[in-house]
Amino acid sequence: MGGFFGAVSRRDCVLDIFFGADYHSHLGTRRGGMVIYDQNRGFQRQIHNIENTPFRTKFEKDMASFQGCSGIGCISDTDPQPLLVRSHLGLYAIAFVGIINNAEALVDTCFSDHGHQFMAMSNGKVNQTELVAALISQKETLVEGICHAQELIDGSATILLLLPDGILAARDRMGRLPILVGKNEEGCCVSFESFAYHKLGYADHYELGPGEIVRVTPDGIQQLLAPGEKMKICAFLWTYYGYPNSNYEGKNVEVMRYRNGQIMARDEMERGTLPEVDYIAGVPDSGLPHAIGYSNQCQKPFARPFVKYTPTWPRSFMPSNQEVRNQVAKMKQIPVPELIQDKKLLFVDDSIVRGTQLRETVEFLYESGAKEVHMRSACPPIMYGCKYLNFSSRNSDMELLARRMVQKLEGDEGQQHLEEYADGRTERGQCLLKSICEEMGFHSLGYQSLDGLLEAIGLDREKVCTYCWTGQE
Repeated sequence: MGGFFGAVSRRDCVLDIFFGADYHSHLGTRRGGMVIYDQNRGFQRQIHNIENTPFRTKFEKDMASFQGCSGIGCISDTDPQPLLVRSHLGLYAIAFVGIINNAEALVDTCFSDHGHQFMAMSNGKVNQTELVAALISQKETLVEGICHAQELIDGSATILLLLPDGILAARDRMGRLPILVGKNEEGCCVSFESFAYHKLGYADHYELGPGEIVRVTPDGIQQLLAPGEKMKICAFLWTYYGYPNSNYEGKNVEVMRYRNGQIMARDEMERGTLPEVDYIAGVPDSGLPHAIGYSNQCQKPFARPFVKYTPTWPRSFMPSNQEVRNQVAKMKQIPVPELIQDKKLLFVDDSIVRGTQLRETVEFLYESGAKEVHMRSACPPIMYGCKYLNFSSRNSDMELLARRMVQKLEGDEGQQHLEEYADGRTERGQCLLKSICEEMGFHSLGYQSLDGLLEAIGLDREKVCTYCWTGQE
C-alpha cells in the first residue's frame, strides 16, 4: 500500500519528516522518499530502494544534506516517489497513495493529443504518481486538477503536494484512507497514522473528510474544498493494516481489535460452538489483540505458543516472490514447546487471505507437538480482491482461499452463491468451513461475521468499505 507524512514549520523540520515517514514503514517495503523545501536551497529530494534495508537506515546519511522548514516523506509499495513536477501550475513535489485500475486507458488519453510523454519504469509501465501529476496539470488550478484526477481514476487517489508556500492534502473522494493534521506551537503536520505525530510532539488538530482538500501552513489549515457526504473508509485498516496506536474517524485500532475478539467469542458462546482448548492464542503480530479480546470474553487463558523472530525480518510485509515470502515466514516462527506439546490451541488471525502461510503455520504447530489446532479469523471470508487500494499483488480472485474452495466444492455454479458461502450459518457456509478445515488441517474454523466486525469498528456501516467480503460497491 503505502503512506506519507508531511510537515510545515517555523523551524527546520527535517527530523520530523524523517521520523514521521519512518513511522509508516509497516505500510510498504519497496521505495522510500523525502522532499524538503528551503527558501534558499529550493527543493531537495532523495528516493531509496528499501526492499532489503529499512527506511531509517537508508535515509540516515541523507539527513546532513537536507535543510528546510517544510517537506514530505513517503513509503511506497509500488512506484518511486515523491516526484518533482514542473508544469504551468508551478513547481511542486507530489506523493500519491491508492490504485489506478484504468492507468493504461488514462495514459492513452494523455498521449492522444501528442502533448505528453512519460518516463517508463523498468517494467515498461508508467509511474502512477507521474500519471496523477499529468492529470492534475490538465486543469488551470491545483484544486481543479486534483478533483479532475480523482474523478477520472478508477480506484482511489489520496494525494499530498509540497509547494513553496505550504502543503496541499487531498483525501480520496470516498475517504478510503485517512488523512490527519497535527499541530504544535511551531507548525503543522499531515499524516496517515496519528501516533506518528504524537511521538513528535504534535497534538490532534483536524481529520479530513472524504474528498476534502486543505492547504496546510505553519499557522494551521485552510479548507480549499469541502468534504463530500459519502465515505467508504477501509475496514481492513482496523483489522490488519493500521498500527495499534492509531485512530481513524475517532476509532482506535487496538481497542477495536480487543472488541472484535470479544464479539467473536460472545457469538460463539451463544451458538455453543466454542471448543474446549487449553489456550487462546493470536497469530503474531496483528492477530494478538483479537485473541486477547477473545480470551478475555470466554475466560480461557491466553498464551503465546510461538513468537516471531524480527531482528533480521522486522516487518510483516514480505517480499513479492511467493517462495521467498513463504521461507521468510517459516524462519520467523520460533516455538515455545512447553505451550504447544500435547495442547489444544485456538488461534485467532487477523484474516485468512491466500492461506499459504497459515497452512505452514499449522503444520509447524503439529510438528511441534500440538494436539489440536482450532482457527478463527477476525474478519469474514475474503471473496474479492481489493479494487480500491493497492494492498497486495494478486492476479485473480481465485488466489483467495475462500474462492478456491468454493470452486472446488461447486465449480462455476458456486461462484453465484458467494454470499451464502460467506455465512457460516447456511448449509453452503458450513460446507466451506468443513472443506477449509480439511485443506488446512484445522480441527475447527470460524470467521467473524460482517455484522460483528462492523459492531467492533463502531461506525455507521454505510461509511465503511466492505467490498473484499461482499463485492458490493
